[in-house]
Amino acid sequence: MAATKALGFVLPTGLFIQPSLNRRGGVRVSVFQCSVSSLTSTGTDFPISLFALFDLFPELWIEIGLLEKPWSSYNARLVLEDGSMWSAKSFGASGTRVAELVFNTSLTGYQEILTDPSYAGQFVLMTNPQIGNTGVNPDDEESRQCFLVIRSLSISTSNWRCTKTLGDYLAERNIMGIYDLDTRVIAYDFGIKQNILRRLASYGCEITVVPSTWPAAEALKMNPDGILFSNGPGDPSAVPYAVETVKELLGKVPVYGICMGHQLLGQALGGKTYKMKFGHHGGNHPVCNNRTGHVEISAQNHNYAVDPASLPSGVEVTHVNLNDGSCAGLSFPAMNVMSLQYHPEASPGPHDSDNGITLFFSLLSGNYQNAKAMH
Repeated sequence: MAATKALGFVLPTGLFIQPSLNRRGGVRVSVFQCSVSSLTSTGTDFPISLFALFDLFPELWIEIGLLEKPWSSYNARLVLEDGSMWSAKSFGASGTRVAELVFNTSLTGYQEILTDPSYAGQFVLMTNPQIGNTGVNPDDEESRQCFLVIRSLSISTSNWRCTKTLGDYLAERNIMGIYDLDTRVIAYDFGIKQNILRRLASYGCEITVVPSTWPAAEALKMNPDGILFSNGPGDPSAVPYAVETVKELLGKVPVYGICMGHQLLGQALGGKTYKMKFGHHGGNHPVCNNRTGHVEISAQNHNYAVDPASLPSGVEVTHVNLNDGSCAGLSFPAMNVMSLQYHPEASPGPHDSDNGITLFFSLLSGNYQNAKAMH
């Protein structure tokens, strides 16, 4: 019997994968190297089981419709006592639970942790990014009840001791679990620094960078938790389209501006910007936080500033540069807007202002009113 060919798939690595049935009814996978105009057969065929094929690239097969997730999921929310809230997906049992949230840093042994009686009445947050890879088995059960919070639930299980998936195990015992706990941020790129993205990612934010001309309507279709307008060179008045974009987004989603993004927000809120006689360029600029009275040594790089006298009622000047008294930060709580003229991500420079990133994350999670009093 001649081999029956199946469709092939291009992986992000540039390899073309083509599974086929061989004469003995087994599965073979041909690997080819993709070129710009065609597929060049520079790879070789190697035998592989169908199970291993799905186990190697489960997300790929789900995306193209050849494999389904082995569990049902629904929208879920994790709400903390301070009012902060995160969106997630549920697995296992459904319902509502109230308990103390604790975290565990173990890389393995999630079933023993999940069933440890010491965690009774608590939600266990696993810091390891993916859980469920090895399934569960009756020998590793320590008790019956717990609640599980994880970042990513493994699509496939692969362990010789596995008797069922983690999702099935939780559902049978009426234990709730949530996964995909994250925050989605759209970042408008006017010349964004990589360390801004790194700092946001360190808080677990999923970031989508879009060009400066990205329409506001398209941004809203992406259903972001927040929007960042980045730093960038030049005069904010030279990009009126960006000011219009900010105006369209105000009040619809939390908005944060850094450097040029701060100036764009100032204009969008009705204020004016001006070119400074001496721009700020350096890593030792003192800035006063008007809310706390604390002084931060900041990294700055800009030639334009927002005129605080031009701002409408309700817009608060939160930070002032102590060298010349210029506006260094804004807040408009009614529309969930905040901005900083300087660089909280530093790189290079001091890290005094890193709390600016923390405050933005609080804005995204709905805890801005409590957090702003501390930063």
